[in-house]
Amino acid sequence: MCCRYTLTADAESIQLAFNLDSVDAWLEPRYNIAPTQQVPVIGNHDPAELSFMKWGLVPYWAKDPKIGNRMVNARSETAAVKPSFRTAFKRQRCLIPADGYYEWVKQGKKKTPMYIQHTEREVFAFAGLWERWKQPDGNWLNTCAILTTEANERIKPIHQRMAVILEPEDYALWLAPRELAPGEWLPLAAGPRPDQLRFHEVSRQVNSPRNDNPSLIMPADAQQQMLL
Repeated sequence: MCCRYTLTADAESIQLAFNLDSVDAWLEPRYNIAPTQQVPVIGNHDPAELSFMKWGLVPYWAKDPKIGNRMVNARSETAAVKPSFRTAFKRQRCLIPADGYYEWVKQGKKKTPMYIQHTEREVFAFAGLWERWKQPDGNWLNTCAILTTEANERIKPIHQRMAVILEPEDYALWLAPRELAPGEWLPLAAGPRPDQLRFHEVSRQVNSPRNDNPSLIMPADAQQQMLL
């Protein structure tokens, strides 16, 4: 799963990483992005712009937008056929910029948060899906979800699932406004190699989405030393 992540890079770094025309919408670093919040997205409807969508995909046929609260992740193994995601998977894919994400490892009765980063890139992109839902007032609600896959050997000790992170050379294919053949998208859905990921333990302060500050991504032992 992927239910919390960060995007702490400045606007210029994001613009360069994704070759965007404008990143005016990006205002400040975020250290604890949570479901139901507005998140930065690069959609295949406008791949040169950074826009914002609500995290939690609401299918176009939904009667209640609250269904999106449970749709923050889409399993890559079933997204192409599952009713909630299959329309978006065909032609409404997106990139969700990030520079790290959190996962919780079970240690007895406790869950310890880990911060996962890419070893080769400061800014990367989750493979995402997006949808439009017509609200009762006639306006459109744009929402998104992050694709996940089976964890590789590096992440499996933490969690059985991991976020699908795309390679820069695959961005254009993922954003293609057409249906992808299995031979095209299956290699992308495999996610990053084990050597492309690193992680460290962080403070349980990240458990609350109300906390959003640089200390959240500091190694837990370093933060404890600062408090001594």
